[in-house]
Amino acid sequence: MKKLALISVTDKTGVADFAQGLSKRGFEILSTGNTSKVLQESEIDVTGVSYYTGMPEILEGRVKTLHPKIHAGLLAKPSDEKHLAEMDELNIRRIEVLAVNLYPFEQTVQMGASRQQAIENIDIGGPAMIRAAAKNAEFVFVVVDPSDYSKVLDAIDKNDADFRETLRAKAFSHTAYYDSMISEYFGTGLSTEQNSTITFGYRLAYALRYGENPHQKGGLYLSPFGERGVVGAKQLWGKELSFNNLLDADAAWELASDLERLHKNSGRSCVIVKHGNPCGAAWLTRLSESFLAARNSDPISAFGGIVACPGELNVDAAEAMTQQGNFFEVIVCCSIGEQALDVFKNRAGWGKDIRILAAGDIPHEKFLTVRTLRGGALIQEADTEDPSEWNWVSNRKPSQEEERAAKNAWVAVKHVKSNAIAIASQGQLLGIGAGQLNRVQSVRLAIAQAGKDCKGAAMASDAFFPFTDNVIEAANAGITTFVQPGGSKKDTEVIACCNEMGLAMALTGVRHFRH
Repeated sequence: MKKLALISVTDKTGVADFAQGLSKRGFEILSTGNTSKVLQESEIDVTGVSYYTGMPEILEGRVKTLHPKIHAGLLAKPSDEKHLAEMDELNIRRIEVLAVNLYPFEQTVQMGASRQQAIENIDIGGPAMIRAAAKNAEFVFVVVDPSDYSKVLDAIDKNDADFRETLRAKAFSHTAYYDSMISEYFGTGLSTEQNSTITFGYRLAYALRYGENPHQKGGLYLSPFGERGVVGAKQLWGKELSFNNLLDADAAWELASDLERLHKNSGRSCVIVKHGNPCGAAWLTRLSESFLAARNSDPISAFGGIVACPGELNVDAAEAMTQQGNFFEVIVCCSIGEQALDVFKNRAGWGKDIRILAAGDIPHEKFLTVRTLRGGALIQEADTEDPSEWNWVSNRKPSQEEERAAKNAWVAVKHVKSNAIAIASQGQLLGIGAGQLNRVQSVRLAIAQAGKDCKGAAMASDAFFPFTDNVIEAANAGITTFVQPGGSKKDTEVIACCNEMGLAMALTGVRHFRH
């Protein structure tokens, strides 16, 4: 009696050749529906699953392969005499090859299908068969990837047990990813209180040359439905992106997007990031002006940094960015015209070292952030907040210019590593104090970077000022306006210090730690 192979695939790539190869190796082919038609059109003998089971497809095709003759055939152990006796008694044959891939749930959702259409594209029988065959992979070749067809034929010839184990792992990854997509689709919007189990499915987009450092391997993996920002951008020019390029480009794009939302198209935002922290940002009328102001915030750190500017990147801005003495690893924008792109391509000395990314529209704010730990993960909502809901607690209220500067500083400080301080005017980020072990040292670093531009500027702190020393040091440098979360036991003393010095201070009630 011939050996059995069951083939039921949505992706028909290479399936006829695979089935032909199995037939030549003595297999009888079981199949369903459209797969059966494709094989018959290639003049391959096929036995319908319904004919084999004696049970027709029912419920509009929802039930085809959920039958004991199928699952017993996949799960039987030929080394177990009791299994073999039961199989003989019930006229069930072993299935030694299973080739299945699943209903296109991912593609259906991405095409904008209705909820009901998405539900109809949830595969039930396919995952059940894959899991059964993978459980019994010592005796069954379980194939979910068309690129493995030729390898399976070779492994059958060689009776390669190791390759069966490779297929087992791929099969369980395939069904786990599939179920994670469905879980994500129906679980979007649920809080951690509503959903105590969160699953994530990521598919490799491309391998990276290395991770953060050359001795670490790395790759970019994409979520099927998540809003992608930088990782979904189209690369228009330049060599391949590195691990650190992607991290910094994402940081720059997120801050630039926040500034764009704050200013609501009243100016053009431009951000420069280095090693995860903003070293320059501006939001002036013209993009070229914003870039120059952002660069001048910290010209030394800007060299080799990442530039992000929402909207279309025009020729004027491209020419400003390619001036002699400038160099940037990545430029991220919503879009760029051919003439502006040519400016970068023709910049002498840069070659393809600079990468140009078109990321499309700025992303929405709401998403989950995930940080892995050894053996676990920290998951939280993204850090979003309306900067208009503030309490100006000082006797002196800010001018319109000071309030705009404070809002700019507050948006920027959210993107700076804690302890974080940001100094800004109404049009430019002036100084950053990032990642220090005490807040007063961050204040000093930000003041040193801003220099004489501190006069009349605003300072934002990601967490409360624990003592008056931060305020006094900043005020002596010329800062006139402060914004901070509040919540310290010393709030009363800090506010009194502002009042004594004629300073304006807002408490937001919201902290912006970033670790």
